Amino acid sequence: MGYSSKRMKKAREAIDRSRRYPLAEALGLAVEAAPAKFDETVELAVSLGVDPRQADQNVRGTCQLPHGTGKSVRVLVFAKGEKLKEAEEAGADYVGGDDLAQRIQGEGWLDFDKAIATPDMMAVVGKLGKVLGPRGLMPNPKVGTVTMDVAKAISELKAGKVEYRVDKAGIVHVPVGKRSFGVEKLVGNAQAVIDSLARAKPQSAKGTYMKGIAVSTTMGPGIRVDPAAVKAAA
Repeated sequence: MGYSSKRMKKAREAIDRSRRYPLAEALGLAVEAAPAKFDETVELAVSLGVDPRQADQNVRGTCQLPHGTGKSVRVLVFAKGEKLKEAEEAGADYVGGDDLAQRIQGEGWLDFDKAIATPDMMAVVGKLGKVLGPRGLMPNPKVGTVTMDVAKAISELKAGKVEYRVDKAGIVHVPVGKRSFGVEKLVGNAQAVIDSLARAKPQSAKGTYMKGIAVSTTMGPGIRVDPAAVKAAA
């Protein structure tokens, strides 16, 4: 316990808490200051000037990370007929219909990271809402996981497509890779998320949209980023 505390103290000492850094410098510090010995995930947190209680300001979307997430994504597909074979050939880890639904409902089985469903399976999948919804596993047409093009959806998820949604505090948290990626790839992924958030800005949002940005690793301290120095491609 003491060893971990010393590592965290050293990590914090390397960071000027009163300063807002350029994105690349902040990510570089996050990588250098990461206190754990394992390959920590790097996360981007963006505070948005929106009111999540308003339906038209509940920012939600997806982003394809150009350098992936660094994580192996286990994809489950609910389908039937020819789409079962298409899903298997596209690399889905689990494929099925009523059988998978019963396994999830009856056994509480959730050994997968993402779920896709064809529209004709939603009558079955919809009954799993109370199980899948709270865990962020419920297929949703708004993020491309309810679709007939299951091969494309599987490919995108395996390649690093991430989903984001503003929380009750108006903050979006998105993983942008692993510490081992290095600064250049992390910057590319983080910039892709920032660009996506800029495009998702609600028309009803007033004032400053991106109020604050920070980066951190799984076990490391948060490092503030200067929003004015981040150029978003809207």
